[in-house]
Amino acid sequence: MGRLTLAQMAKYLDHVIEIDMDFKAETDFAKKYGVACCPVAENNVADIKALLQGSDVMVSGAVAFPGGDSMPDAKIIDVQRCIDLGADEIDYVINLTELKQGRWGMVEEEMGRIAELCRKHGVADKAIIENCILTREEKIRVCEIAKEVRPAFIKTTTGNRSGGATVEDVRLMRSIVGDTCKIKAAGGVRTYYIALAMIEAGADRIGTSSARKILEGYAAYLESLK
Repeated sequence: MGRLTLAQMAKYLDHVIEIDMDFKAETDFAKKYGVACCPVAENNVADIKALLQGSDVMVSGAVAFPGGDSMPDAKIIDVQRCIDLGADEIDYVINLTELKQGRWGMVEEEMGRIAELCRKHGVADKAIIENCILTREEKIRVCEIAKEVRPAFIKTTTGNRSGGATVEDVRLMRSIVGDTCKIKAAGGVRTYYIALAMIEAGADRIGTSSARKILEGYAAYLESLK
């Protein structure tokens, strides 16, 4: 991988917009740098979509945060609502209770139904598997399911727990899914050099609440090379 331009780095980033932020300021930032996407709470999808109008920055609706414990039918309703509100992508948490109890059939059913619904509407689904609470064997099993049901992305974590994305997990995920689905690294990615390490390990997208720090730091780094 050659050195990324600032614009290329921005296109790896999902710039998280929290409910207490200034929506106009955050979307202006997203448009200025041309980040890939702005993940937002389900209820804010339409507002953020309107503010991003005229740009190529996408909006993603967050579903079943942070525990993923709602039943599949409820998640399907929430995913459809986000799509109806204009979401280009969906970030959702898989059912971690079912996973930890070893009820793999339900995990596969849920992931498959959501992937199918999103494909039908041309929307990218990002299945969050919350690696930080999984054993290595559980990580492998859920990635094998992802390889079968083909979500657009599998994502390391929500970033709401003590653990976050690791280079080792990204490499493991990539080794299992191959090019069947993309990988989003999220949780604790706060500097451009950590972002670059995740990309080098195989991440296609970086979820972060530190996009400003990453892009400003990377811009300064590129300037230092001149």
